[in-house]
Amino acid sequence: MHPLPRGTAAALLGLSLALLGTGVAQAAPPATAASPAAETARVRLELPPPTGAYAVGRDTLHLVDTDRPDPWVPEAGARELMVSLYYPARPGGGRTAPYMTEGEARAFIEDRKLTDAVSAGTLSGTHTNSRPGATPVRGTFPLVVLSPGFTVNRSTLTVLAEELASQGYVVAAVDHAYESVGTAFPGGRLLTCVACEKRDMNAVAKVRAQDVSFLLDRLLSDRHPAWRHARLIDHARIGMAGHSIGGASAASTMAGDQRVRAGANLDGSLFDPVPTDGLGGRPFMLLGTGDDDTTWARDWPLLDGWKRWINVTGSGHFTFTDTPVLADQLGLLPPDEPLSGKRSQEITRAYVTAFFDLHLKGVERPLLDGPSAEHPEVVFHEER
Repeated sequence: MHPLPRGTAAALLGLSLALLGTGVAQAAPPATAASPAAETARVRLELPPPTGAYAVGRDTLHLVDTDRPDPWVPEAGARELMVSLYYPARPGGGRTAPYMTEGEARAFIEDRKLTDAVSAGTLSGTHTNSRPGATPVRGTFPLVVLSPGFTVNRSTLTVLAEELASQGYVVAAVDHAYESVGTAFPGGRLLTCVACEKRDMNAVAKVRAQDVSFLLDRLLSDRHPAWRHARLIDHARIGMAGHSIGGASAASTMAGDQRVRAGANLDGSLFDPVPTDGLGGRPFMLLGTGDDDTTWARDWPLLDGWKRWINVTGSGHFTFTDTPVLADQLGLLPPDEPLSGKRSQEITRAYVTAFFDLHLKGVERPLLDGPSAEHPEVVFHEER
């Protein structure tokens, strides 16, 4: 929600040199002689293990909406999505799911002109905690849809996705075609950010709302659901969260789709305004940096259900993604963002999980009632 990023080091992974709030990509300065390229090439990046009771499985879906042409590249034909499904699974061994493809990692790094600072192999080889095709546990679980920030792909929300799945949620992390600098699609295609040329964030939020409604249609279909484990999803308990424009699109989705019962916006400007008649009394949480955002102030009175506006002291725009976790391991966390990677992910996981526990599971979470000694960086906006 800044006009410019708060620190350039966190952008090393190709994630945070975007115009914050708009997510319009900017080129990073070339790596300097001080960049620890040789050292970081030897680092094996790891995501922190989730804290919940369940192991985590992961599947990947390619979905095609034949009723809708792609809004950014109409000549490409039908709108396409890539979706990672995370779910509670039985414990087991075997390989873990890849973080992202090497092509996706290379696209991030080359877009920011940081090829001398970190290798695509290092980023793509980040160790995750989910296993492809793991056997799901029995039962039904709430569904949470996750949408990433503009120019970045769904991999950037893996820490949060794995945490929610370990806590008893099915999670659908979505990549929206032509809205990242590089997302792998079937057929060896790496789709790039054509939408970046348009710079129409209002349109992006509305397109993503349509994408999520289509995704729900396919996952919740009674006759032919798109996912082999769709029986795990409780159709009556659906939420959505996202980072930056992905968080803003949670509100856009709720405005047009009553199936989404609760939404959380992680530091995203509300380019598509909340409707004047609100969100039908459904709960919504704003979790951000604490910097002034006129769209939050404008739409706060329109949120007509349970609501919280929570600021995190010392955070940056990408605090709520995997970026600080990975940058910390490379020794490159910017000094003007004092939260460590460990604290960043602890706060994000705690508050987002508490929000969905309260509103999709009906479990009381005092963490959301006010300041906590465990999280002194968290400040509650006073007006409710």
